[in-house]
Amino acid sequence: MRVTQMMLFDRYVNNLNGSLTDLMDLNMKAQTQKRINRPSDDPTGMVRVLDHRDTLRSLNQYKENISTAEGWLGRSDEALRQVSVLLTRAKELASQAATGTVSGDNREQVSYELRSLFEQMVGLANSDFEGNSIYAGHKADGKAFEEIMWMTTNDTDFASTDFTINGSSKQTVLVQFYDGGTPPAAPGTTTTLSDPDLRVRYSVDGGDSWLTDGSIGFAGGGASVTLPQGGTSVDFHSDADVKVSDATDPSRSEGTWLWLRPSARYLGDTNDAPPLVDKVGPNVSDIAASASGHFLESNVTVRIDNTSSVGMDEDINYSYSFDGGINWITGNVAQADGSPNQAVLSVGNGGILTLSNAATGQLQPGQQFVIRPRTADINIDISASERVRLNDVGRDIFGGVYMRDDVVLSANGEILTLGSSNAGVAFLSAAAPKMGLLRTGGSGANDLRNMFEVMGNLVAFAETNNQAGVQQCLGDLEKVHQQIMNSLATVGGRENRLQVSENIINGLDLNEKELLSSIEDADVSELMTELAQSQIVYESVLRTTSMIMQLNLSKFI
Repeated sequence: MRVTQMMLFDRYVNNLNGSLTDLMDLNMKAQTQKRINRPSDDPTGMVRVLDHRDTLRSLNQYKENISTAEGWLGRSDEALRQVSVLLTRAKELASQAATGTVSGDNREQVSYELRSLFEQMVGLANSDFEGNSIYAGHKADGKAFEEIMWMTTNDTDFASTDFTINGSSKQTVLVQFYDGGTPPAAPGTTTTLSDPDLRVRYSVDGGDSWLTDGSIGFAGGGASVTLPQGGTSVDFHSDADVKVSDATDPSRSEGTWLWLRPSARYLGDTNDAPPLVDKVGPNVSDIAASASGHFLESNVTVRIDNTSSVGMDEDINYSYSFDGGINWITGNVAQADGSPNQAVLSVGNGGILTLSNAATGQLQPGQQFVIRPRTADINIDISASERVRLNDVGRDIFGGVYMRDDVVLSANGEILTLGSSNAGVAFLSAAAPKMGLLRTGGSGANDLRNMFEVMGNLVAFAETNNQAGVQQCLGDLEKVHQQIMNSLATVGGRENRLQVSENIINGLDLNEKELLSSIEDADVSELMTELAQSQIVYESVLRTTSMIMQLNLSKFI
């Protein structure tokens, strides 16, 4: 066979390229210190490498989540500690003001610092982390609380009156009602806000002096008390009974007294609001739907499975899904209970969907009802199986005045009166209105652990030289302080949980890195040997090629 120059050239080039490719591959491995740089290096190993890298990315995300959670909870921990310090100081001041040996001037001096402490507490309750309010629930882009004027009364019979307070005042406004007739009614006599002889007087200096330029107007079934120099007015949404004070002696206590004093309104959301229900399907506008009971954070879809129209008083077949309709839990039946216009469907563990239709009482096949639970909790994953709550509901810690967003306001949209209490947390309600009363003993709605209400009362009674009121607030401060310490303990528990999770994640991260290294990292000593051998091979190919390429006939002519 004839060996041509072209054949020699092609063979030399192939040999050079092959040797150079091997050398470059080894050089890349030496540079990266990795045995596997491309899938072709080890297809099976690359699959394992990608799996471990994915796990490492997840662990890094958990680390970031833990760091974020530590920031949120650390900020909350510090805020609650500072509130505890302020409460300790408030108790010291209250103890001084509750002593019978101090004068009214001394209580007034104490009140200056108490009001300052109250304002500091509002500031701490509005603490944020990276621009997000930590006590406003999901409404983290706004403040959790705002300062407002609120009211306390000594008249329990007056406590069922709905009211709105307008304006603001840097001093507690003390209000009394008296009879302006001739002769005036005896102190303690009961009359109504609509009584034409009823008059109002008020004090903005703690009761040292009284002003009578206030007025009472009555229209549309409601009364309005205007206090010009006090800078406030109180709108009562209905007529109410009041007890008149002595017409000439404001110091007598037989009448109805009002303390218009500071408080804070909670602006965030809570976990106790009922879920929302969306309706989908034929004629769903005719169906009224509401949800109650316990639901998880995810939405729940309920579907009517009857093959034809079914009445509310018949057996209703239905299914429900926790994943948007991908998987359904079927075979559920709401047994007929004889109610012609209402059906109750049990959903999951403790959730209830109530359907009603006063017009036809009919449900249609295929109708769906999407239950959207409302929650104030912001949770974050700290492992594949664990989540931790970042925030807290400020109302449940600090109290304040709160209206549930499902409560219907009055026709003009005004805020109604302070309602019942849940573990000392006051909130607004149109159903069972009550005012923020000074606790008179016992337990229940008036056993306040509401920090802003207790502090507001304490400021009011210190500013109006009310020793008995200060003494009563002193006892309530102990309960408030315990509430704050309990909240601090829950935050501390979550911080400890983060520490444990962080240690676990760090251990898993180290283990994954060791496994990944064992698969893709190169053996340096072996790699250096292969690199040296490959270099020798390449140099040999270059040398022999240059020698052979010089052997041609032209050399011998």
